[in-house]
Amino acid sequence: MPSLCRDCLTLFPTGPRCPACRSPRLIAHAELETLSIAHMDCDAFYASVEKRDNPSYRDHPLIVGGGTRGVVSTCCYLARIHGVRSAMPMFQALKLCPDAVVVKPRMSVYVETSRQIRALMEQLTPAIQPLSLDEAFLDLTGTTRLHGHPPAVMLAKLTRDMETQIGVTGSIGLSHNKFLAKIASDLDKPRGFSIVGREETQAFLKPKPVRIIWGVGTATQAHLEASGIRTIADLLRWDRSDLQARFGQMGDRLYHLARGQDQRQVTRDEKLKSISKETTFNADTSDPDLLDGHLWRLSEQVADRAKAKQLSGRIVTLKLKRGDFQTVTRRHSLSDPTQLTDRIYRAAKDLYDHAGTKGPFRLIGVGISDLAPEDQADLSPDLLDPDATKRAKAERAADAIRARFGHEAIIKGRALR
Repeated sequence: MPSLCRDCLTLFPTGPRCPACRSPRLIAHAELETLSIAHMDCDAFYASVEKRDNPSYRDHPLIVGGGTRGVVSTCCYLARIHGVRSAMPMFQALKLCPDAVVVKPRMSVYVETSRQIRALMEQLTPAIQPLSLDEAFLDLTGTTRLHGHPPAVMLAKLTRDMETQIGVTGSIGLSHNKFLAKIASDLDKPRGFSIVGREETQAFLKPKPVRIIWGVGTATQAHLEASGIRTIADLLRWDRSDLQARFGQMGDRLYHLARGQDQRQVTRDEKLKSISKETTFNADTSDPDLLDGHLWRLSEQVADRAKAKQLSGRIVTLKLKRGDFQTVTRRHSLSDPTQLTDRIYRAAKDLYDHAGTKGPFRLIGVGISDLAPEDQADLSPDLLDPDATKRAKAERAADAIRARFGHEAIIKGRALR
């Protein structure tokens, strides 16, 4: 069975250790040299960057997030051992892990680190589809002749270079389509490399719970379980027409993915149709201060991403999911596109105030759509709000300060709620 040393990148027939460097960090698989669709996912990305930049954090549980009324953006694996998870309220995270080091997010640093990782990917293939700052699909089909090595070797080199040159680690999932590659990348974190081959696809999927399917959230899972579908094996017993009749378009998707069939291509720089961020609470909440704090943070994250991509949006969308899983969506069209946190937040807050429901909520999200280049953003002054221009100038000034001194250099009090 072909084997690959993840340390020195030697390919060899088989064995418990690398014959070249004696490393036990091996990946062995019958289809090692033929698979070419990969998903790379950084390990606890924000926390890894913070530990890289401050070695004193290395042996301590670390949480990246807001104040006691804020939420966890991400955390390292030491904190996860204590039960800390992303989007968890900070007060709850600190109860679970009182010794954790808490740091504010530094988005400008994470964006720059992401660009460095992207540059390493560009050396492997032009077919890269980023999903966020810390994960992307790669298609290395046809690159063996270019590099002189099969895709598995180049992907192992990618994560090795990320660790040695950039100081962050990542996990690789390698398979014959995007669906399986994404599942594989999460099987052996951190610093993992997992393979799901064509021949083993059915045997691999059958015992897995339906929630492993990308897009099956809590509400969909509950709907499936109410129909007696808990595992992929349960799905395989349903005819395609029956799944379509019961679950609509989602039923057709479930039919194909349960069989490991995914025809989606890795699309380079796929044109964005919207920019959005959302957070799910561990416990349903109606707390107006907590929800307002989330609205601001989500608006800020959407604005930061829009600015990073040099885009703006004319339509602001608010998404609310109640404790009974009912989803409420409201939209507002602005007079011109924006990429400013202040305008996005004020529109989202007005949508929330007039949403017609007060919760409790289990999820809240903010987004912008009808995207346009940033040179079309915020051109028209708001005649009904004479202070809007002053706030816009203040935000741009704050952006410049954060770019120079770090994201936490200026923090709105609202963000600490």
